Amino acid sequence: MPAYSKKIKKGDTVQVLSGKDRTKRGKVLQVLPLRGKLVVEGVAMVKKHQKAKSAKQPGEIIDKTLPLDVSKVQLVCPKCNQGTRVGYKSAGADETKKVRFCKKCKQLID
Repeated sequence: MPAYSKKIKKGDTVQVLSGKDRTKRGKVLQVLPLRGKLVVEGVAMVKKHQKAKSAKQPGEIIDKTLPLDVSKVQLVCPKCNQGTRVGYKSAGADETKKVRFCKKCKQLID
């Protein structure tokens, strides 16, 4: 089973660390935990040529978003607006719930 980081969730803003879209930021649309990948809005876009299926539906070129590996992105802290590593703290009265926090500004993320 591939390594998967539970530190990035759907709806988080992430920054790409490597590849052709390096330094781009986007919102996580989908997380694929078994593959260790995630789909980020506006990042890793490719053009797919789709063949005509019938006379009524012509062939076309579609923009498609490919999944990125989790190791190629970094969470962006909503408070300090910088790419950061994520840590966990115990929270709540009974100290059983764990919450994420930014390791740069020490603020809670969720």
